[in-house]
Amino acid sequence: MIEEKTRQLIEKPIEESGYRLDEVIYEKEGSIYFLRVIIDKNGIIDVDDCVNVTNIINPILDSIDFINDSYILDVCSKEKGENYE
Repeated sequence: MIEEKTRQLIEKPIEESGYRLDEVIYEKEGSIYFLRVIIDKNGIIDVDDCVNVTNIINPILDSIDFINDSYILDVCSKEKGENYE
C-alpha cells in the first residue's frame, strides 16, 4: 500500500526534524492524484514548516520512485488534513 510504504520511508526523517507524521493519504481527486502528508508539532504549523518537510521528504520519494502515477505532494498541517477525511 502506498501510504504504508511512504510512512516507512519518511517518518524517521520527519521526526528527526522536530515534526510528527500524523497521516499519509494517497487519493485521486478528479484526474489528479495527491500524496498528502499531514504533519504536526508542538505549536502551530505554518507554511515554512510545510516547506521544510517538503524539502526533507521530496528527495527521498524521488530517489525511491515507487509510485507509478504522477501526483502532487501536499504537505499540510493536521488541522487542514482533518478536512480531507
